[in-house]
Amino acid sequence: MEDDAPPGPLFRWGQLAMAMVCMATIANLQYGWTLFVDPFAEQFGWSYTAIQTAFAIFVLTQTWSVPIEGYLVDRFGPRPVVLGGGLLCAIGWVMNAFVDSLPQLYVAAAITGVGAGAVYGTCVGSALKWFPYRRGLAVGLVVAAFGAGSALTVIPISSVIASRGHEAAFLYFGLAQGLIVMALALGLEDPNKLLKHLDIRRPASSRLPQSRREYTPAEALRQPVFWVMYLVFVLVAAGGLIATAQLAPMARDFKIHDVPVQLAGIVLPALTFALALDRALNGITRLFFGWVSDRIGREETMVIAFLLEAVVILSMYELGPHPLGFVLLTAALFFFWGEIYSLFPSTCADTFGSRYAAANAGLLYTAKGVASLAVPLSSMVVAATRDWHAVFLAAGVMNLVAAGLAWFVLRPKRLQLLDSQPQP
Repeated sequence: MEDDAPPGPLFRWGQLAMAMVCMATIANLQYGWTLFVDPFAEQFGWSYTAIQTAFAIFVLTQTWSVPIEGYLVDRFGPRPVVLGGGLLCAIGWVMNAFVDSLPQLYVAAAITGVGAGAVYGTCVGSALKWFPYRRGLAVGLVVAAFGAGSALTVIPISSVIASRGHEAAFLYFGLAQGLIVMALALGLEDPNKLLKHLDIRRPASSRLPQSRREYTPAEALRQPVFWVMYLVFVLVAAGGLIATAQLAPMARDFKIHDVPVQLAGIVLPALTFALALDRALNGITRLFFGWVSDRIGREETMVIAFLLEAVVILSMYELGPHPLGFVLLTAALFFFWGEIYSLFPSTCADTFGSRYAAANAGLLYTAKGVASLAVPLSSMVVAATRDWHAVFLAAGVMNLVAAGLAWFVLRPKRLQLLDSQPQP
């Protein structure tokens, strides 16, 4: 699109829709990995720990590459970054189809992680820019597509693995998802160049304080409010990541993983039921709380979600060992946790502006990598105490502390920063 051609009224929604499809396409890189663990173990005799090291490498490279990729997006626009990301995603999964050693598996995981980070960071950053007064909703839609997108490919991937082997699944889906992302990348436009053509008016009902200044990543890092935001992100993300990684061991320790649970006319083993609800609510919550935060405010939404998350986690202490309690509480746990992936990017862009939103949100996103360190720590605590009570207590307290920091520290510091900015 040329700079002198004003975009139509549906243009921004079209850009958002393409970002959502890109995110849904790469979702199985993270959420579909579990389907390949057993085939690798059976073919090569590798331990689960060795195989899952590849997944850890994927998460770390995906998380920590986002700030660099966000900088490239802010400078060159989304098209070349998503093109490169789609290519790397394809290369990584095609490599997985031919690996015969752990070092090769780890290299493929790193390549895939960098590619996934490029797509993820770009799509979130673009949503923040295209919808400055509906950031919660826009980012919520994009990250919901990532959270729930794997549901579209779980059955097809499982079928290919069963009929043709895991090598064929990696090859076919690697090529397909890479080509889809690269094709969509050609239609992505640069918000920094085209927003001047759009008449985006602030809604009269909006209660969201917005930055009047564009902070570069270096300037954002020098603001104390960024590090308060970072700390709150780490505290809340840790509890949810523990639940994500430890749900199956938790259910087995409670001896309820295969106990049938009946809910809404459906009967499934407790762990299967919990995992199914997790996938659904992990997507819904990002959209719901993002939409809510556009209406009542970012910190207000944080306090509500974090306090409810603390209540749910602490309730696991007594009710988690019961099959129905386990299913319902873990569903609530994921519902009150997944919203961080829409709230924090939106809050970051509200605070530091749109121009460098992709890079700044990428820097904040590295908090997920820091929080992931709590997962092995929780395993050590459980091994030492032989129960989950200490883990539940620590995670519940972290959410309570996060709620307090969000309201009593983050909110006033953000308002102080925004009020100190000169009027345009």
